[in-house]
Amino acid sequence: MTISISEAPANLGLKRDIIDRLLAEGFDVAAVTTPDSIPMLPDRLARFIGEGRHGVMGWMAEKADRRGDPRILWPEVRSIIVAGMNYGPDDDPLARLAHGDRGVISVYARNRDYHDFVKKRLKRVGRWLGETHGAGLKVFVDTAPVPEKPLAEAAGLGWQGKHTNLVSRGFGSWLFLGAIYTDMDLPADRPEADHCGQCRNCLDACPTNAFPAPYQLDARRCISYLTIEYDGHIPVEFRKPMANRIYGCDDCLAVCPWNKFASEAREAAFHARDELAAPLLTELAMLDDPGFRALFSGSPIKRIGRDRFVRNVLIALGNSGDAAAIPVVEALLDDPSPLVRAMAAWALRELAPARAAALRQARLASEPEPDVRREWTAWPLPVHPRPDGRAPC
Repeated sequence: MTISISEAPANLGLKRDIIDRLLAEGFDVAAVTTPDSIPMLPDRLARFIGEGRHGVMGWMAEKADRRGDPRILWPEVRSIIVAGMNYGPDDDPLARLAHGDRGVISVYARNRDYHDFVKKRLKRVGRWLGETHGAGLKVFVDTAPVPEKPLAEAAGLGWQGKHTNLVSRGFGSWLFLGAIYTDMDLPADRPEADHCGQCRNCLDACPTNAFPAPYQLDARRCISYLTIEYDGHIPVEFRKPMANRIYGCDDCLAVCPWNKFASEAREAAFHARDELAAPLLTELAMLDDPGFRALFSGSPIKRIGRDRFVRNVLIALGNSGDAAAIPVVEALLDDPSPLVRAMAAWALRELAPARAAALRQARLASEPEPDVRREWTAWPLPVHPRPDGRAPC
C-alpha cells in the first residue's frame, strides 16, 4: 500500500523506517496521526453511553475520558502510529449459517487470540524504536481504552463504515488494529474519506437490527455483544435471530462490498483451526470446564468461560431443529450452572415441546433459581383435546 505522507519534513525518514519495520513484522498497512485528530469523539462517546447503548460494558463508561482523548490516557503522546493486519477469511463466513447442526464462530476467533500476536509484534517495533531513537512509547491493542478505529480513520487506513467498523479500500472490513503512542513528533498522514456512499448492505444484514441509524450501534442488540460480552440470560427476542451463531457475528462485516479487494490473509494463525471451522453443536454442548479450556487454549473464546459458551450453544441447538440433540439438551437440565440450565429448558421447549411439558412440573418443584424457573413458566402448556372431541374447558 502507498502511504500518503504529509509535507512536514521532520522525522520523515524515521517514519518510513517505522512503517517498514511494521510491514516486516507482518502488518499489512501502517500510518501516523496525532492525538488531537479526533476532536468529535468525546461527544460521540458521551451520547453512546448516555443512551445506554454500551449495555453491561461498564468499563466503557468508567474510562470514557481516556478513550475519548489519547492525551488523557498518556499526556506525553505526540504521535500515534496505527497498524493494521489483514485477517480476511478464505471463504464466505455466512455460508455456515445454512448448517444448523454446526456452530458459527466469528472469523477472528477461529484460531489464536489476535491480541497476543498483534501486541507482541508491536512491542518488537516499539523496543527497536526505544533502543535506537530513545523514544518514549506505549503499545496498545483493543484491550486498553484506545479509540483505535477513529484513530485508524484519522491516519488514513480506512473509514468507519455504517456498521461502525473500519473499512479499508485494500482490505475491506477485515483488519486487526494496534497502536503505538509515542512522544516523538512524526509527520501525520491524511485522513481517509468515507466511501460507503448509498450502500446499506451492512445495516440490512444485521439479524437483530442493532443499528438505530447509519454509523450508530446499539451494542445491546448486537449478537457479538450478546454472545461475548453479555453474561446474563440472553433476552428471548434475540434467541431465534441468533440462529447457530455461538461466538460473535460477522454478518455486517461479510457483506461489505469493499471486501472484494481484500487479499488472502498471509498469516497461518488467521486460518480456521479444523475443529473450529464448523464444530458440531452437540459436541460443544457436552464440554465440561476442563474440556472447554483445553479446546479453546490460546483462543479468545476461552475468556468468556464454559458456562456462557454452552449457553450460546444451547440457543443454537434450540434453533437447529435437530431431534438428535434432544438427549444432549435434556442432560444439561441438571448442569450446575443456572445459566446453562435455563437455556437447556428453552432449547428443550423448542426441540421437543411435549417432552418439555411432561418434565415441567417436576423441574419446577426441584429448581431453586428464579431465572431458570422463569424459562419453565414462560410458555403455556399444550392444549389437549377432550376424548369426546369437544373443545377443552
